Amino acid sequence: MSVAREVHKHYISEQEYLEGEKLSSERHEYVDGQVYLMAGASKRHNRIAGNCYRAFMDAGNSQCEAFMGDLKVRASKQRKTYYYPDVVVGCAEDDDADNYYLEKPCLIVEVTSASTLRKDYLEKALVYQSIPSLQAYLIVAQDKPQVDMLVRDTDGGWALQQFDQLQDEITLPCLEIMLGLADIYAGVTLSEE
Repeated sequence: MSVAREVHKHYISEQEYLEGEKLSSERHEYVDGQVYLMAGASKRHNRIAGNCYRAFMDAGNSQCEAFMGDLKVRASKQRKTYYYPDVVVGCAEDDDADNYYLEKPCLIVEVTSASTLRKDYLEKALVYQSIPSLQAYLIVAQDKPQVDMLVRDTDGGWALQQFDQLQDEITLPCLEIMLGLADIYAGVTLSEE
């Protein structure tokens, strides 16, 4: 996604934000009372997110469900935030507080670009890691084969795993599947380096 643009300078309550999103033709992210307009995504971005979503759906894990693009994730430990991840997987049966967001995701994927790199690696990584149910956060580059995965270890800490070869396979927790970089980047023209 391209960089989000701040829409309102004054405080917006969570309830105002959630009700407004149901009526809006555009998507907005919410960070502690501030609302940010989301920009559109490229074909490459959509192919990569779609490939991840398809792999998750094809996994056939009946306890988990994948969502792409239009379902928010709510985090509220440090600040009240609502983000629209590119792909999110939920496995918790009791994550039914609202039909428009998940509070207990187990896996989140963000497809990053030069304009979102800082936000995906810093702001969103910190917020997502504060979600107790989250087991893995994947940051997927658009222009080259590169996937960085923050994965929760058995002690509750986070470890970084990096993948940059098309033959690399990623072991995904909660879905308990292997995801190949070749599958993530299927149909995507990558730059030569």
